[in-house]
Amino acid sequence: MPEIEIRPAVPQDIPLLVEIEHHTQSNYVWQMDRVVNDGEINVHFREIRLPRAVRIEYPRKPSLLLTQWTQRTQLLIAAIDGAPVGYIGLSDQQAPSTAWVNDLAVRPELRRKGIASALVLASQEWAIQRGLRRMILEMQSKNHAAVRLALKLGFEFGGYSDHYYSNQDIALFFATYLR
Repeated sequence: MPEIEIRPAVPQDIPLLVEIEHHTQSNYVWQMDRVVNDGEINVHFREIRLPRAVRIEYPRKPSLLLTQWTQRTQLLIAAIDGAPVGYIGLSDQQAPSTAWVNDLAVRPELRRKGIASALVLASQEWAIQRGLRRMILEMQSKNHAAVRLALKLGFEFGGYSDHYYSNQDIALFFATYLR
C-alpha cells in the first residue's frame, strides 16, 4: 500500500470528503441493559453477534457535514498520492483540556488498512502540541469497527449517552490520557 500522508484539510479537499461513503456494515453491536433498583442503577454493555450483517448509517446528516466541519477546531485528512481517502474531525471546545473526535471516516475500499489508526495517532500528536491532556472518541454503539479501533489503540470505555444522535442512537465514549 502506498504511504499515507496526514495533513490539515484544504478547501480543495472538501468535495472529495463529501463523496466518502460514511455508512458501514456490522455483524456485531454493543447492546445496553439498564437495571434500576432502589438507590442503584446498573448499566451493562455487551457485544452481541447479529444473525446477519446490518448497514449502519452515519449518525450525522450528509447535508449538514459541511457546516459541522467548519465548527470543528481541526479537520485532518489522510491522503494517498495526494488524494483524500479519509478524515478526522476534532474539537477542543467540548470538554476542558480534551480533544474530542466527532467524525472519522475512510473510503470503504480502503478500510482495515491502518488509515483510521493513522488519523487517530496524528490527532493525538496534534492534541499534545496544543497542550491537551485527554482524547475522547465518540461513536454509535452499533459501530463495531470503531469500538474495536478504540480498544486496539488503548482507549478505555468512558461512558455513553442514550439518544445522543439525531437518529436517537446511543453514543459510546472511549477515552485515553495523552502523554
